[in-house]
Amino acid sequence: MVQWIVSNGLTTYEDATVFMESRAEDIAGGAAEECIWLLEHPPLYTAGTSARREDLTDPDRFPVHATKRGGQYTYHGPGQRVIYVMLDVAKRGKDVRCFVRQLERWVILALEEFNVTGHVRDGRVGVWVERPDKPLSATGALQEDKIAAIGIRLRKWVSFHGISINVEPDLSHFDGIVPCGITEHGVTSLVDLGLPVTLADVDVALKRTFDVAFAPESAPTCTVA
Repeated sequence: MVQWIVSNGLTTYEDATVFMESRAEDIAGGAAEECIWLLEHPPLYTAGTSARREDLTDPDRFPVHATKRGGQYTYHGPGQRVIYVMLDVAKRGKDVRCFVRQLERWVILALEEFNVTGHVRDGRVGVWVERPDKPLSATGALQEDKIAAIGIRLRKWVSFHGISINVEPDLSHFDGIVPCGITEHGVTSLVDLGLPVTLADVDVALKRTFDVAFAPESAPTCTVA
C-alpha cells in the first residue's frame, strides 16, 4: 500500500529532508507504508552529488542546499510539482537503473494525459519535450527542453528525493544555474507549452498513471513507451 500525501503551501527543504529520511528509515524497517509526497518548495537550488561549482552561476540569487541525491544542480520553486518517492526498490527488483526508468515512464504517462509527448534521451536523465515552435538547432534537429527532472537516493533499498515537473514555475529562476549541467538545452513547463494546467490537474494524472508505470511486468525490460 502506498500512502499519498499532498501538502498545500510551501514546504521548506529542511523539513522535507527530515521527513523523507525518517520515512525511508521506517519503510526499510517495516514500520511505515511506502509514500508519495506531492508538494511545492519556496525558490531554491539544490546541488546533487555530481554538482560542479561552475554550474552555479548566480549563487546569491536563492538559497543553495547541498543534497545527497544523484545528479547536479536543479531549481525548485512555486508552480513546480515536486514528487518525493519513498518506495521499496528491493521489492521492485533491486535494479536502480530500472527504477529510474520507471520514474521516467511515470512522468511520460502523466504528460500524455495532457497530450504532451515526453521523451528520454541517453546521457540525459529526466523527461524532455521537442519544440517545433523554436528554431532548429545547429545540427538541424528539433530543439528539446526539459520538463521534468529526476534525482534519487537509496538507503537500505528505499528511495527518497524524486521528481520535479514544471507546471507553471517562473522559468527565469533557472537562469542562476546550469540545470543538470546541460548547456545546450533549455527548460519548459506545461503552461509554457500553452496548456492551462494546474498542480491539482497534474496530481490527478500522477495518481491515475502510477500503477501502470510501476506494474511488475514493466520492470524486467525497463522500456519507456
